[in-house]
Amino acid sequence: MRIAVIGAGAWGTALAIHMAGQHAISLWARDPDQARALQAQRENKRYLPGFQFPAGIEVVPDLEQVLAEASLWVLAVPMSGLRERLAAIKSLVEPMHWPVLLWLCKGLERDSGLLAHEVLAQSVQGVRAGALSGPSFAQETAQGLPVAVVVASAHEDCASTARQAMHHGAMRVYANKDLIGVELGGALKNVMAIAAGVSDGLGMGNNARAALLTRGLAEISRLGETMGAKAQTFMGLTGLGDLLLTATGSLSRNRQVGFALAQGESTENILARLGHVAEGVHTAEVALRLAARFEVEMPITEAVHRLLRGELRPDQALQQLLARAGRQERDGL
Repeated sequence: MRIAVIGAGAWGTALAIHMAGQHAISLWARDPDQARALQAQRENKRYLPGFQFPAGIEVVPDLEQVLAEASLWVLAVPMSGLRERLAAIKSLVEPMHWPVLLWLCKGLERDSGLLAHEVLAQSVQGVRAGALSGPSFAQETAQGLPVAVVVASAHEDCASTARQAMHHGAMRVYANKDLIGVELGGALKNVMAIAAGVSDGLGMGNNARAALLTRGLAEISRLGETMGAKAQTFMGLTGLGDLLLTATGSLSRNRQVGFALAQGESTENILARLGHVAEGVHTAEVALRLAARFEVEMPITEAVHRLLRGELRPDQALQQLLARAGRQERDGL
């Protein structure tokens, strides 16, 4: 199988490295200079340094060429670039000729508040597409360490194609038809990871982190179920699994944001220093708008948003959460 990976960030590159063990991979980078450097150096020194490209990866600067030759498209762009990239692809290939498309982004579109599958529905109709999500650090995937991911789609051939492409070596691929649950879990866990980073940065201990993540998962589930997701989805790879990884793993950019906030650093300085996208920063604001629309209470998300905007100090945010009245566990925080 020839697979097009559209986007040469850390996760797209890591997935390309994994799939190249069994398939021919065309990796596309938006910047032609970056594409030439990747092909010449056989390494993504900017986003995933230290991992040599297998022979099965060819870096191609021409998007039309990449699309024309592949039987699976993997769209590895951040949420902010999804709509633009879909439009570019549509201008080159008629939707009726699209193969299976999988997207990797986890988040909410900033202005519209839409999930990725809703952006897709506005951009193009009648294509076989799905979300690839789950607890997966790029570095560990590129190393060949064990990882499990989930494909969410209404089209059964999306999961079967993903398994053919990726279910080998140390990667396991599972299927789920709950697109809302899978995408919302993948988006909101980034916000909770920022909160966990703040807690750890303040030295609040393991008990506090466990409580925070448990109640964070309750917030995610509460909004998700109100929007039509299935409760059991949030107990799976893209809910509990992704939350645990992103909120506790040292490689998590969102957790790093929270830890730095706890040290008194501003959001602007943190993001400039990271040099990578931390989706939870923008997702917190958009999630609050969704929560208001669906009349769902999300106190942890609200505290993270106010921290990011500089409206609260970390210790004030903690006290705000601790001051909340007790209630039944299932009913809310």
